Amino acid sequence: MSGAPPRTLAAMMDRGDVFASDCPSRTVLKRITSSWGLLVLVALRDGTRRFSELRRRVNGVSERMLAQTLQQLETHRLVERRSFPVVPPHVEYSLTPLGQDAAAKVEDLVEWIQANLGALMPSSLEAAA
Repeated sequence: MSGAPPRTLAAMMDRGDVFASDCPSRTVLKRITSSWGLLVLVALRDGTRRFSELRRRVNGVSERMLAQTLQQLETHRLVERRSFPVVPPHVEYSLTPLGQDAAAKVEDLVEWIQANLGALMPSSLEAAA
């Protein structure tokens, strides 16, 4: 008998298997590792931010894409949205404890990319070829 774990949906829900095409962990992985998802998680590591602050911090993201990214991260319990009943509307976003853990992991990747950017980029000679 092989020692492979069962590949039932119930087993995958307990501990995902990103290599299985039907595992829900792929959806979470896709959302966390999207360029906007990564940047939002890292931007929120500094603390709670309003939508407009996040949009300025994550330079280049459209309002629509930022709203969609925040909604997806909130769906996966990584981001908490707090709405205050004032005029004009005041909404704040912060990381949940699960989001803090995820952000710490992806921040390491972001920092590694920044530190190794020169080595990761093709040289001008290779780009011309």
